[in-house]
Amino acid sequence: MDQSSNLTKPALTLLLILLISSNSPVHAGDIVHRDDKAPTRPGCDNNFVLVKVQTWVNDREEEEFVGVGARFGLTLEAKEKDAHKDRIALADPHDCCTTPKNKLTGEIILVHRGNCSFTTKANVAEAAGASAILIINNRTELFKMVCEADEPDVNIGIPVVMLPQDAGESLKQSLQEKINGRLYSPRRPLVDVAEDASDEYLSTEASYSSGVVEITTTSAIVFIVVASCFLVVLYKKMSYAFIEVLVVLFAIGGAEGLQTCLVALLACFRLFESAAKSFIKVPFLGGVSYLTLGVSPFCVICAVLWAVYRRHHFAWIGQDILGVALIITVIQIIQVPNLKVGTVLLSCAFLYDIFWVFVSKWMFHESVMIMVARGDKSGEDGIPMLLKIPRMFDPWGGYSIIGFGDIILPGLLVAFSLRYDWLSNKSLREGYFLWTMIAYGLGLLITYVALNLMDGHGQPALLYIVPFTLGTFITLGTKRGDLRHLWTKGEPDKICPHVRLQSSEE
Repeated sequence: MDQSSNLTKPALTLLLILLISSNSPVHAGDIVHRDDKAPTRPGCDNNFVLVKVQTWVNDREEEEFVGVGARFGLTLEAKEKDAHKDRIALADPHDCCTTPKNKLTGEIILVHRGNCSFTTKANVAEAAGASAILIINNRTELFKMVCEADEPDVNIGIPVVMLPQDAGESLKQSLQEKINGRLYSPRRPLVDVAEDASDEYLSTEASYSSGVVEITTTSAIVFIVVASCFLVVLYKKMSYAFIEVLVVLFAIGGAEGLQTCLVALLACFRLFESAAKSFIKVPFLGGVSYLTLGVSPFCVICAVLWAVYRRHHFAWIGQDILGVALIITVIQIIQVPNLKVGTVLLSCAFLYDIFWVFVSKWMFHESVMIMVARGDKSGEDGIPMLLKIPRMFDPWGGYSIIGFGDIILPGLLVAFSLRYDWLSNKSLREGYFLWTMIAYGLGLLITYVALNLMDGHGQPALLYIVPFTLGTFITLGTKRGDLRHLWTKGEPDKICPHVRLQSSEE
């Protein structure tokens, strides 16, 4: 029987698989967000609604963006056919705090956030003859635009919509050509999975960010507790049928992850740039790029072939490809907002490892996690949520394995370090990403050293990885004086200008 060389976190990874596999379009009730906290008054009492911004470049339908309507301004049409298609123009000056120099005759005006209030921009745009105003946020996220208490004129007669930074930049690049747009807020839209923008991710401080889900301290603790319960269920109810369910979930999640990675990779090449930016409407999915349509069949075929041939000796290659793609996608979707949440998450995972080591020894008299990872009592070769590498120099054969949880959980902290370095414009040596990656590598190396010292008995990888990665990050932050920002805000006081559209905040 193949020996497991590393203790996995099957319960943790099952939850992450379910998160990816259950990624579905939002329901109609998700589109309107009634917020009792944001201030309201006559002229400033709209519901926050998600808005579709459909675009045409040289009369050819292109990208479709998702924005959020303001508390003020004219409400949008719900049906696409009732919405007007108008030309999009960039304001001059870009902030639209003063009368634009360019003459407007019903255009949708594109402006930058900053230097004056949202209502001032809207009033200036309406007075200049704009039919609607699109305000580009200075971050890749949506923001609830409300009226200030001392603003007198909030009776605005044009729609006001906030766009995330990446959408605004894409629109600006297209302005070299003739570009038209249509704004509408459907009651029951067909939302593409890649553009799922449920209103539960909207907040005054904009927790929605291009499909990103931020972990909170509470959710980190609950996540580990639920994972322990899943582990017991997997151990007690392990069977052939149960493994088959996990195989199906892994195949679906792996295909989705592979599609996401391939589309992102191919879109970087000029040859595929047009296909990545050209969209077609697909029933039940909405706007889907031609590149996604072209890549999806290949990804599905890869997942199906792995599922069919997973018992063969070469199946580990397909499992690792799907697994790596899924891991990258999960780390892209889930974000640690600050070091405090990252510390809670990894500390809970660290305690999770210690708890199950002792519980396995004193209550079950065998390693519960290794039994689940190998799929004992199921007639299968183990659960699919792990990476496998054959032991080429071991006369007994077998595989060295590492669970997704041992990669994803520290990976969330590594991704946070990279994001902080980018916001701070730190060099590789002066930042945190390089040293956190090195610390993770050292922790993994110590895991395998301990594995050999323990005669091949599976080791709890996070027991070694967490002290290295978290300890290195906190020590460097303390030494450099960044710990307060890392711990609370997760970003520096002054964000580097290369990630901002305007130097001034609202």
